[in-house]
Amino acid sequence: MLPYLLTYFAAVSLIGAIVCAYDKIAAGRDWRRVPERTLFFWALVGGGPGVYVTMLLIRHKTLHKQFMLGIPAIMILQLVIIVGIYYILYSRGLV
Repeated sequence: MLPYLLTYFAAVSLIGAIVCAYDKIAAGRDWRRVPERTLFFWALVGGGPGVYVTMLLIRHKTLHKQFMLGIPAIMILQLVIIVGIYYILYSRGLV
């Protein structure tokens, strides 16, 4: 099960990174932009690391506090949920 979860998180992180990079390119070329809620969507479904690292590397939306605080907050919340689920399963002998 763990390999499937890691593959899932890697895939959505890659998609989130691509969407973020596209938005950066679109901003410079006057193309249609990616809505901010779309970037948050990819972070919420597990792509936060990809979105956040890409934002830092290409300096995209780094002046927007909602992104610089919101994306890490989403990742921390997801980590807490995952650890909590693992703890519950472990304490019941299911893992």
